[in-house]
Amino acid sequence: MQAKQYKAVKYIRLSYTDDNDGSESNSVINQRKLLDGFLEKNPDIEAVSEKVDDGWSGIVYERPAFNEMMEDIKAGKINCVIVKDLSRLGREYIDTGRYLRSIFPAYGVRFIAVTDNIDTLKDSGDDLAVSVKSIINDAYCRDISVKTRSALAVKRGNGDYVGACTVYGYKKSEENRNRLVIDEYPAGVVRDIFRMRLEGTSAARIADILNNMGVLSPMEYKRDRGLPHPTGGYADKADAKWSATTVIRILKDETYAGTLIQGRKSTFNYKVKDLIDLPENEWARTEDAHDAIVHPRDFDLVQRVMRLDTRTAPGNEKVYLFSGVLICGSCGGRMIRKTDRKNGKEYNYYCCLAGKKNGCKAPLRIKEDELTACVLESVKSHIVSVVSLDSILKSAGGEAAAVKLTRQYEAQIAENEHQLDQINGFKSTLYENMINGLITKDDYKTLKSRYIEDGILLTQAVSALKQELDDVRAGKDERLRWVEHFKRFEGLAGLDRKTVIHLIQNIKLISKTELQITFNYQAEFDNALALCGSNEGAA
Repeated sequence: MQAKQYKAVKYIRLSYTDDNDGSESNSVINQRKLLDGFLEKNPDIEAVSEKVDDGWSGIVYERPAFNEMMEDIKAGKINCVIVKDLSRLGREYIDTGRYLRSIFPAYGVRFIAVTDNIDTLKDSGDDLAVSVKSIINDAYCRDISVKTRSALAVKRGNGDYVGACTVYGYKKSEENRNRLVIDEYPAGVVRDIFRMRLEGTSAARIADILNNMGVLSPMEYKRDRGLPHPTGGYADKADAKWSATTVIRILKDETYAGTLIQGRKSTFNYKVKDLIDLPENEWARTEDAHDAIVHPRDFDLVQRVMRLDTRTAPGNEKVYLFSGVLICGSCGGRMIRKTDRKNGKEYNYYCCLAGKKNGCKAPLRIKEDELTACVLESVKSHIVSVVSLDSILKSAGGEAAAVKLTRQYEAQIAENEHQLDQINGFKSTLYENMINGLITKDDYKTLKSRYIEDGILLTQAVSALKQELDDVRAGKDERLRWVEHFKRFEGLAGLDRKTVIHLIQNIKLISKTELQITFNYQAEFDNALALCGSNEGAA
């Protein structure tokens, strides 16, 4: 009986691409069968182990099973490597050649690729056939990479979700795996997070509340439900709890407002797998890609809240009523809340953050209770004005806001379509004018290019205007909803942080007795006021 001379490892690799190319020949089972059949015919080789990298690309060599195999080679446990074909070892021709010509020979390792008829015992692995196969494998990998990138770009452009893990609060639709649908339980948690932030609760306090209530963090929720989740991230650890960082990530994610943003990161090329951040203008952005968990108006409001100066005093759960909203009328800087204690009593007031030391010529200050009372009366008066304006506009037959907007959109659409007709007319005569010598060939090319660009812009403008016109007719236009925004606060008896943020853009303290308040939807209010005046004049 012939003594076995080689202790071999059966190395099997299957990439994601191999698993989805419709072919069974590269499956783990069939690779194993082929290698076992080869070993039966070669009694001088004994298989002492099997290493399988399932789902790993051949373009990289940092694979778990491959690294284990190399450790066994270095330890002298293995002196022969058997694979189905050269591409199973790898598809990057430079590194593949390095292993065949340098690394394996240095450890006295015999390499066999069964279907490619490569055996370094019989040749050095340095012949032309091996080099050509390696280059072909590398080119194949590059081709797959280009096709994959292109396919993903098309899907992103169509608003399809291409991520492996869904955003907390969403799940993949059963009917269409490229679409996100709301996952009701975590979506309720997300809504609570936005509600608490609008009410003035800090991100750290929100995290504490959720942890105290026993609400699972996004990572723990996905683990508990057996859902796909990222690995190796900041929250990928045992007993991951809610944190201020997690809360802020949710508050800043436009996915919750129905906007899908993808392609924020990429790689240099198919060989370098390190991720790089792409500029914002290269992101794939799709509006209304899925149902929003949070109304876009509330999402925008939260972004504004987070840009404000919303620091809290130690131990406080919520930010102060006017933090980030109150502005010094002298220098335009933010005003901050301070507390004085005198004779056992506490006095709260707001003062200019800059002060005289930092350039404010006339720093102002005002007692908190006086400021609150004044702002409350102003807000109540403004709500009454909004409601009154709405009533006047609705009673003005034929000149209501919706009718006026409808006429504006229809007029602009008609104007744009008229310009399109003119452009198409000019384009139709360009070639004839060139043939007749009225314009040069260069002029023809320049004018044709310009007309095409202008036509595209006008077509896009008409499409957008028609959508806005449909929204007006359906009562969905934002410029018609602003009245309802203020009507929700009719009967207001007091101020809280949520009311201040919802209704007020900023408050400028001109003096101790004079405030200048800019409300949200100020432009819409002014337009309605002007429209009301024009109606009275017409009457």
